[in-house]
Amino acid sequence: MSTPELHSSIIALVSLASGIASKHPDMGLCQLDKLRNMGIPDEQIAAVIEIARHIRDEAAQKLDAAFDEKAGVALPAPAGNRPATPELKVESGESCCSSTPSGQSCC
Repeated sequence: MSTPELHSSIIALVSLASGIASKHPDMGLCQLDKLRNMGIPDEQIAAVIEIARHIRDEAAQKLDAAFDEKAGVALPAPAGNRPATPELKVESGESCCSSTPSGQSCC
């Protein structure tokens, strides 16, 4: 049984999102060009970018919070463009999903 091929636009969107979420140095710019050449609307590309950045930032906040807790370090609340970390009580094996600032779902 063969796996169905994904449409090239889906592959480019996944690649763009994973590059952003993983902080890849190429930043997904190649995929961005491909998506635009395929005629993918800027609004859809922007939604994918927002979701990827939200996942990336949320992961960083959770890692920072876990480190601070284990290190026993009390640091001041983040300033600038990074929002305060929401309550991060997630049990292992449990999944949570929050929305981006514009209300895009990450799940």
